[in-house]
Amino acid sequence: MPPGNPAVDTADVAALLERGRALSTPVMRAAIDRLAPPMDTVAAYHFGWIDAAGNPTEADSGKAVRPALALISAEAAGAAPEVGVVGAVAVELVHNFSLLHDDLMDGDEQRRHRDTVWKVHGPAQAILVGDAMFALANELLLELGTVEAGRATRRLTIATRKLIDGQAQDISYEHRERVSVEECLEMEGNKTGALIACAVSIGAVLGGADDRTADKLEEYGYHLGLAFQAVDDLLGIWGDPESTGKQTWSDLRQRKKSLPVVAALAAGGPASERLAELLAADAKSSEFDSFSEEEFATRAALIEEAGGREWTSQEARRQHAVAVRALHEVELPEQVRDQLVALADFVVVRKR
Repeated sequence: MPPGNPAVDTADVAALLERGRALSTPVMRAAIDRLAPPMDTVAAYHFGWIDAAGNPTEADSGKAVRPALALISAEAAGAAPEVGVVGAVAVELVHNFSLLHDDLMDGDEQRRHRDTVWKVHGPAQAILVGDAMFALANELLLELGTVEAGRATRRLTIATRKLIDGQAQDISYEHRERVSVEECLEMEGNKTGALIACAVSIGAVLGGADDRTADKLEEYGYHLGLAFQAVDDLLGIWGDPESTGKQTWSDLRQRKKSLPVVAALAAGGPASERLAELLAADAKSSEFDSFSEEEFATRAALIEEAGGREWTSQEARRQHAVAVRALHEVELPEQVRDQLVALADFVVVRKR
């Protein structure tokens, strides 16, 4: 666990997340209303606003870390948090575009304790609504019509391209017996780090910040994203399904070469060698989809015995430290710095 930040406690972090959700949701709903039927309904289901039958619901719509970061980012430039709202919504649209497509490509049937969009509405709608969200993100930013909006759109499109690069790498790694730790970190930096980096700079750009300030905020966000993904990788194997909303051993079921797996394979020793043998056999097995809980538990135990779990936990802390250090290399209001440190702390210790 990272050192506690005395300036911001858990309740304050919850308030920052709730502020991001409260300010961005009305703008998000208005954007989704622009979509042609049935895409508007499918998107509303994905966000948890309605159930599969179209009835209003209060389902979990995500952690809202990215919107919270975008609003704080605006304050980093001395602007009101509301200045970052369109940026927050744009980033969240791109994030959810990636989730819709990822769920389909990975065959995930559950997200946030509900059936995924492709399972309820079909693969075609998952693809179309994801594409529409990507287009909406750029549309909302460019409608602002300012120089700052153009700069923000450029950062978002670069982050989106890197995100797609990361997903392509992730898929390709599933079919390889060995992936290096360096390759895995590069993939996760693209897939997760790039968009979080954009979230924490986009509000500042919209608020008129110079490129140096925005770049330093992106540096913080990139390493925060790596810490975030390292924790996700731990939860993807050992997370409580009641908290994560996913199946037990979720990443092992998908043959993901996540950090704990890659680190365990690179460690050497009997557990590492046995794990490598099992994973190589898994890749050729026609019965993999019918594996028992015990078989996945065996693989998880070998990953832990080889040191993959502990290494990944330490990597999350290391990336957290690098992220926080970047905040001290740029002039920021003290309250903003405290809030960003507190959110970094939250990312490393979260359970879902």
